[in-house]
Amino acid sequence: MSAQRPETTTNQHPEATVADVIVERLGDWNVRRVFGYSGDGVNGILAALKKTDGAVEFVQARHEENAAFMAVGHAKYAGGVGVMVSTQGPGAVHLLNGLYDAKLDGVPVVAIIGQQHRSVLGSGYMQEIDLRTLFSDVASQYITEVTTPDQVPMAIDRAFRTALDTRSPAVVIVPHDVQSSPAPDLPHTHGVIVTSTEFAPPLVRPSQAQLQNAADVINAGDRVALLVGKGAATARIQVEAVADRLGAAIVTSLLGKPYVDESRPDAAGVMGHLGTTASAAVFAECDTLLIVGSNDPWTEFYPAPGKARTVQIDIRASRIANRYPVEVGLTGEASGTLTALLDLLEDKSGAGWAGRVRDLVSEWHRVRGERADVPMDPINPESAIRALSAHVPDDAQVALDVGSVVYWYARQLRLPIDVPAHVSGTLASMGCGIPYGIAAKLAFPERPVIVLSGDGGMQMTGLAELVTVASRWQSWADPRFVIAVLNNRDLAEVSWEQREMEGMARFRQTQALPDVPYSEYGNLLGLDGERVTDPTRLDAAWQRALAADRPYVLDIVTDPAAPMVPPLAQAASKLDTMRSALDSEPGDIGDRARRLLEEYVRIERGE
Repeated sequence: MSAQRPETTTNQHPEATVADVIVERLGDWNVRRVFGYSGDGVNGILAALKKTDGAVEFVQARHEENAAFMAVGHAKYAGGVGVMVSTQGPGAVHLLNGLYDAKLDGVPVVAIIGQQHRSVLGSGYMQEIDLRTLFSDVASQYITEVTTPDQVPMAIDRAFRTALDTRSPAVVIVPHDVQSSPAPDLPHTHGVIVTSTEFAPPLVRPSQAQLQNAADVINAGDRVALLVGKGAATARIQVEAVADRLGAAIVTSLLGKPYVDESRPDAAGVMGHLGTTASAAVFAECDTLLIVGSNDPWTEFYPAPGKARTVQIDIRASRIANRYPVEVGLTGEASGTLTALLDLLEDKSGAGWAGRVRDLVSEWHRVRGERADVPMDPINPESAIRALSAHVPDDAQVALDVGSVVYWYARQLRLPIDVPAHVSGTLASMGCGIPYGIAAKLAFPERPVIVLSGDGGMQMTGLAELVTVASRWQSWADPRFVIAVLNNRDLAEVSWEQREMEGMARFRQTQALPDVPYSEYGNLLGLDGERVTDPTRLDAAWQRALAADRPYVLDIVTDPAAPMVPPLAQAASKLDTMRSALDSEPGDIGDRARRLLEEYVRIERGE
């Protein structure tokens, strides 16, 4: 028979509730803020947060989706676990986008979600949905529903450890009546698990034999390229040392861009559809590929399978050979693994490939410069982002929304060393920009923040979250929070995808956006800003924005016809499809887009 619980116990938390224990446990996990929106399903937790008197701060977003993005942004900028809180029903549903953003980008977050009273579950009660089923995929590593006070704090502890260990979302569902129940005393008896707030990250290193096998493959190559991803975030020095030893090119994924010094003559830039001509040429010519901490999905832009012998380093063994045929996999943390590998690598710094790489990079800088100088109506978006490069403070934090602005960031923005930049990378969800920026600012209020957004992302979530910025900025140690909107009145990335992938002329009814006076809206909220329509004013506008005494909205009016052309070394076959679509596209935008496309092609080909 099972052991019986004692009939009487001593409550270690007199007058405390389960919700108090949950919030206390969050503090034990070093959580200083949670992001969310109120609702009756989490009233117990909100009351417990109130009792902390700000020790665990509640950050109110304008929408639960944005709160989820803020929690993901917190984990990306500050490290640790991002925490979100939501009521049941519609509030819970709204969290999904942010949770999937965390899952696909490998970010640890914990969602604490309310639920109706246990007594009504299964009755079709108001706002009752099956939350375990709803979150079963996004929180596949850990999801639980607390049905008795004794499950707390074990459920919270396990959620945090799982999120940290698997770099994924964890979900804890707490019915309202459980939140309000008396705090448990957790007696030492059968059926009660007592846990603690301890997490020890593993130190993962490959064996010496595996390192030697990897070195043998790399040393046999004459033209080595590195593909550097987010997993190399703490390994910039080691990446550069390996590249110097091998005379190799350094290509990055989109998420790896902030972790490489792009002023280096061997830095070939970002790969993929939004990548550089240098990255495309390097991957077309290399015979050996070393992938470091990248899981980039743009597989058609890798070297052709079989063309490059490949070694991959990743902390997660499941990601090795996940995107490309790999000959030797090294499971380990990037900096330590590269340090151990370096001693086994031959010096090829004086070989001809190093010179070829420098030439390809130099040629790319010519292309990006000439493209940014192409006159447009009224402003070339590439010139707008290029102008920012000279003004980014060394202690800045950059947040990106999703859309065409990511192309111009990838190709034109030169980040100072150690300036973080984050985007919804793999989910690629519009609307993440300002929520990410708010999370970055709350984590480090003494550092300036720059948000780069298109008008699509701005209209989706940004206008609402400007209200959050306006409500908080006066408490920031450094009030600089620049929101730059590339305002082209079009969902431009999808417009070009229609042309390129479908051979379809731009569908105005789905692609056109209303023209919003973004800076004037910011002014109504007590922020500063301006609309920029003259390309000669870009430098001065960036200077004013980054010197302002409050958040600043830069409404930069850009040309919707600016081409989004993939590197022709890997995608020249798509040109005829785009040309055909543009030939059938009526109106001024189509005519201008066709002319600009040909100009971009001419520049890349050096004609």
